[in-house]
Amino acid sequence: MPANDRTPVTVIGLGAMGTALAEAFVGAGHPTTVWNRSAEKAVPLVAKGARHAGTVEEAVAAGPLVIACLTTYDATREALEPASATLAGRALVTLNTGTPEGARRMAGWAEARGARFLDGAVKNVPTAVGAPGTLLYYGGDKSVFDTYERTLRVLGGDTVHLGDEPDLAALYEQAVGGLLLPALLGFFQGAALVTARGLTAGTLVRYTVKWLEMIASELPAIAEEIDSGDYTRPRATVGIFHQGIANVPQLGREAGIDVSWHLPMHALLERAVADGHRDHSISALVETLRKPE
Repeated sequence: MPANDRTPVTVIGLGAMGTALAEAFVGAGHPTTVWNRSAEKAVPLVAKGARHAGTVEEAVAAGPLVIACLTTYDATREALEPASATLAGRALVTLNTGTPEGARRMAGWAEARGARFLDGAVKNVPTAVGAPGTLLYYGGDKSVFDTYERTLRVLGGDTVHLGDEPDLAALYEQAVGGLLLPALLGFFQGAALVTARGLTAGTLVRYTVKWLEMIASELPAIAEEIDSGDYTRPRATVGIFHQGIANVPQLGREAGIDVSWHLPMHALLERAVADGHRDHSISALVETLRKPE
């Protein structure tokens, strides 16, 4: 974009992700103002061309687009409260973790102060910010997204507006993010198994990646089963997974590792079998999840 078309941006919060966001904007030539409670975190960014605001009010006043990257919605409101009067007429984009309900409350808070609100999520690590394939999705005021899409795309080439509801990014963040820890725990268990035999965790990587690719290839069919409610043509049944329960304690004893993290999943399989899903596709577990104990 032409030099005179680079929107001034303010970044509030300079943790690892906030710093990466600010670096991307500076690198793309946007006039970038930064603020953090611990002012020393701004020093490396100032050396790269950012401007450090002494107060959050000064930071918010510096431009039309304010991006807050703090830990939670509560932390965001607390940090921005002194600048409440300055938010009117500006676009506020939040990139933090939280629940859909938290996003709705954040939207109400912002709108009560005259700000136009957009909530988002960065679906990658800080070092990936700015890469063409990095995914960010947003929910909320479409006019904000339309106005600043080119600026927001600086943060990642795969930039998506999910819809006008302000909680959609938080909804998808929770829905997609739920995969991360179980997947990592599976790898950690594998690493504990092979390292107990004197092998390295690195030997697992190639085979784990192939396994994850297989799982990814199955997701469209699994999603279709869930959307249709038809679980009667299974590739893998609930019963197959249920039969594997007995192997886990034995594996734990043999390898001398803690496998107790499996217990809630085993309980879910037991309930699914009791619900009559033994011969149904494993995707039928979603029906059991819809009926919490």
